[in-house]
Amino acid sequence: MTDTSYLNDVLNPVATARGLPNAHYIDDEMFAAEREAVLFANWAGIGFGKDIAPGEAMPIDFVGLPLVAVRTREGDVKVFQNTCRHRGMILVEEKKEVGGVLRCPYHSWCYALTGELVATPHVGGPGMNTHEEIKREDLGLIEIRSHVWRDVIFVNVSGTAPAFEDYAAEAIARWGEFEGQPVLAGEDSSFGFDVACNWKLAVENYCESYHLPWVHPGLNSYSRLEDHYNIEAPGAFSGQGTLVYRPMISEDGRRFPDFQNLSDHWNAGAEYLSVYPNVLLGVHRDHAYAIILEPKAKDRTQEHVAIYYATDEAAKSDEWAVMRHKNTEMWYEVFKEDLFVVEGMQKGRLGVHFDGGKFSPAMDGPTHCFHHWVASQFGPTALAAE
Repeated sequence: MTDTSYLNDVLNPVATARGLPNAHYIDDEMFAAEREAVLFANWAGIGFGKDIAPGEAMPIDFVGLPLVAVRTREGDVKVFQNTCRHRGMILVEEKKEVGGVLRCPYHSWCYALTGELVATPHVGGPGMNTHEEIKREDLGLIEIRSHVWRDVIFVNVSGTAPAFEDYAAEAIARWGEFEGQPVLAGEDSSFGFDVACNWKLAVENYCESYHLPWVHPGLNSYSRLEDHYNIEAPGAFSGQGTLVYRPMISEDGRRFPDFQNLSDHWNAGAEYLSVYPNVLLGVHRDHAYAIILEPKAKDRTQEHVAIYYATDEAAKSDEWAVMRHKNTEMWYEVFKEDLFVVEGMQKGRLGVHFDGGKFSPAMDGPTHCFHHWVASQFGPTALAAE
């Protein structure tokens, strides 16, 4: 993957650019290359903090890399390679309560939830739990850099990306009014889809509002295409916003409680960002959501969706259960409407004469922004070409 000249057309300004070539969607070798250059070299989402209680361990297969996320008794989330330092045994096969240690099921080497090797039974012979050549301080679990933002667990497998606070600085600043406020997972407010498409197609579709009138006619009936605007932060994220957000109202006239101290922009506005590479986020005055795209193969993606609220009552109480159900149902149907599109684009990439496609400078800027970023991960430093 030394010759990247084939990506030059992708790196052009949007008016003259082509999209990523077919190989980036249908080729096993390219899927493996993107695993390293795009997913492992940046901060990618692998799970939700809400899914791990203190003392629990959750195994995660991240594009073939065995990881385990734990939450310490102090409440911190840590991510390790799910591999014992002794003989390479997988430590955790399924999510479970582990108490204070991760114990290898093979020879019972034990690790603290902070990664240190704390027990090596019989390692020096029967009844002898130490050996001068087994230096526990050198044999802790391999920790993977991780950071939790908006309840998404991000990891940088390569260890070479900037600190997350710098990597995501523009997105954090853009939604600064929400920063520091809790995002509380709704009861029964998670769902997912198994989609026959390359993960990037889900990002591309999410970035833009151009498809609203035809793919989401119900949503477009009150939040129209002309009410939307493009969001582009080259090298970081892209997406869309709407000037017309209509909060859900219950039969007795209630709305979900709003997040606190928001500016007037959010009274009727909402925004939707694709934070590169694989996390899709949405914020509204009264709820938010996160979508993690889990690449399973060149042509298969698991979409994991979680919806969040501003107060414990809205997120968990029976008082809001009917409203939560309706909100979850609404978003489920909206995201379901996109499936035929991303799966159809995957099928279309088998057209051997497809050249990556043409972008509308007016409507496709956010999508090209993502293509440009992916292409730039393979060596060309052409962000200046924007």
